[in-house]
Amino acid sequence: MRASIIIRTLNEGQHLPAVLQALRQQTVRCEDRETIIVDSGSMDNTLQIAAKEHCKILHISREEFSFGRSLNLGCGCARGSVLAFVSGHCIPKGVKWLETLIAPIENGDGHITYGRQIGGKTTKLSERQIFAKYFPETGAFKEFPFFCNNANAAMTKCLWQKLRFAENLTGLEDMDFAKRALAECSARVQYVPEAIVYHYHAETWRQVKRRFEREAYALQHIMPELHFTTIDAIRCFFAGVTVDLRAMEFASATPKLIKEVLLFRFCQFYGAWKGHHTHRELSKQRKQKYFYPS
Repeated sequence: MRASIIIRTLNEGQHLPAVLQALRQQTVRCEDRETIIVDSGSMDNTLQIAAKEHCKILHISREEFSFGRSLNLGCGCARGSVLAFVSGHCIPKGVKWLETLIAPIENGDGHITYGRQIGGKTTKLSERQIFAKYFPETGAFKEFPFFCNNANAAMTKCLWQKLRFAENLTGLEDMDFAKRALAECSARVQYVPEAIVYHYHAETWRQVKRRFEREAYALQHIMPELHFTTIDAIRCFFAGVTVDLRAMEFASATPKLIKEVLLFRFCQFYGAWKGHHTHRELSKQRKQKYFYPS
């Protein structure tokens, strides 16, 4: 089998039908691919949707959940020689998404690939700006050579078997994996901007803050040499707001949209600051809050 597509889910009923429909239409033949759902306790119709599409469904409890552990569970059951990852709220664009994403791996040009992410119609303006920075139309984000993102990515199964995802991180398990792969296996990470997904986030402001908080906490472990001071957070907040305001069309610069920008950037950089300054040892209760994506 060429590829196993692994999707982590938690109450993804809103977008999962479109995700699975897009996967069904891929040019990679049905017999050459499989779709594996790793669910962490959905209370909506996520599991019914997955079952209707004949996905292989695996379960992980809230107590056992971490981002890395759930992926390891899915990878361990995968039959494909290439492992592809897509979020339950990321809808592949076009019928050649999978073919394009895994082509560099099958051609021997890379061991890990990741594709472009763009916002959908309901995506917040600030989120669109983040996607544009990290997932440009051409070229790759070169700040970190091990940058990648499992919302739209792939790797060889052999590489995963050697390293596996870290199960003790509260996020960024993809970057941690890629960093270790480069250091220990001389692996190559390749950006494939032609493999595009529409990435939808339906989060409360509290969830936005927590997302950036847990990622910043994880980044401490991956890159302990990085420091993010209060001054850095304030500077980044104003820089982010400025970028967003410049990106607005004059006619769309409503008070509601300006408020949205201010709230998003505050949650982003306050969350990042808080996560960076959180003590490395978390209580069991707080660690579960960090791990669990709700």
